[in-house]
Amino acid sequence: MEPLLAMVVGVMIAGALYLMLSGMLVRFVFGFVLMGNAVNLLIFTAGRLSDTAPPLIAPGRTLPAEPVANALPQALVLTAIVIGFAMTLFLLVLLYRTYDRARTLDADQPVFVNEQAGTDDPHGPDPDSDGFDPKDPA
Repeated sequence: MEPLLAMVVGVMIAGALYLMLSGMLVRFVFGFVLMGNAVNLLIFTAGRLSDTAPPLIAPGRTLPAEPVANALPQALVLTAIVIGFAMTLFLLVLLYRTYDRARTLDADQPVFVNEQAGTDDPHGPDPDSDGFDPKDPA
């Protein structure tokens, strides 16, 4: 079972890299999510898959009575899922902000190299909708 999961992880990482290097920002976010899932599966597989008992110790004993599953990979994967979800939301907010500013999500467009993206004013960008003016020293 573990060699099959290793191949699945390899295919997922290859697909994630393809999406992340495509130049479209939406595909980058999908590739980032796929990469996170591949790494979670890799950590879970590296912890050795087994159908042993959960790591519980009976009352009055100091050690488990039988071989138990390793809880560390499960805890690491659970933590990685939470962090990955937070990073995905952060990337989606950045994606929305980038689209709001540049009016495109294609990284090959010249507006991404222009420092005055999203404006026709040669003197710089207009104040944002939140009222921030980059020229205002106050």
